[in-house]
Amino acid sequence: MPSPTNPFLFSLGPFTVRWYGLLIVTGALAAAYIATIEARRKKEDPDHVWNLLIWCLIFGILGGRLYHVLSSPAGSSRGFSYYFIEQPFTTLTVFGASIPFPSALRLWEGGFGLYGDLLGGILAIIIYTQRNKINVWRWLDIVAPGMLLAQAIGRWGNFFNQELYGTPTNLPWGITITNAYQRIPPYNDFATYPLETTLFHPVFLYECLWNLAGFALLLWIARKYVDRLLDGDMLSLYLIWYPIGRILIESLRPDAWTLSGIPTAQILSVLAIVIGLGLMYYRRQNPALATSPATHPTESPKRRRPARK
Repeated sequence: MPSPTNPFLFSLGPFTVRWYGLLIVTGALAAAYIATIEARRKKEDPDHVWNLLIWCLIFGILGGRLYHVLSSPAGSSRGFSYYFIEQPFTTLTVFGASIPFPSALRLWEGGFGLYGDLLGGILAIIIYTQRNKINVWRWLDIVAPGMLLAQAIGRWGNFFNQELYGTPTNLPWGITITNAYQRIPPYNDFATYPLETTLFHPVFLYECLWNLAGFALLLWIARKYVDRLLDGDMLSLYLIWYPIGRILIESLRPDAWTLSGIPTAQILSVLAIVIGLGLMYYRRQNPALATSPATHPTESPKRRRPARK
């Protein structure tokens, strides 16, 4: 399967729209729509979803970018060394004037880590629910299924960028990586791995399919076992399902950021699974946290009667 050669959707003067950005926004909007459905089903105010979307986008972008700039991917020129040692500043042209600008803040060039996005988004939900005095566990559940859908859609941005590919394969669904800049050693030896004919595992596609399956599974469980679930269980299932797939998929990535020879994402995935299982057990051992929409329904806001004239 040939990869697209142009990561840009269109350009309008100095503004350029990338497929990656469009797909990220599309995924976020799709997740928000699913969250409104889940909010109504749990008798919560769906208007909170659109307020949360802004918070989650801001915190998610910051968290994902921080994860990326602190990482050291194998075979990649962009990582901690590049952003803080080799090229801490680049030149940014604004209205014809050239000014120095931190490389780590050039968000439009891409570079985000999903676990950073996840932590940032969860932090945003915690802060928002505390400020608005609504059930944090219930709202994490409302958002959880849509997060998997957003990730599934967003991963196609990697396809247009010719990134997130695996090792060479002869499978018919393998993809070509014809962008020489995106080839990492040893696959940048074009005599051994020709640009136009070498196929690679489409790791982004594997993760997309895993996330879609998880999205459908979480929605099914949320409805099938509605009387048995506690607030926070959907989040726990997310923290179990997604990391299992990430552990398997990460073993195919030649560009994985490793710690002591182990992909960092696999370490974080194991930690996430432990947290998911631990939260599910802990809530059931503590009656004060063992809430559900049935046992602790949200009270409908009292509407003020119009003043008599």
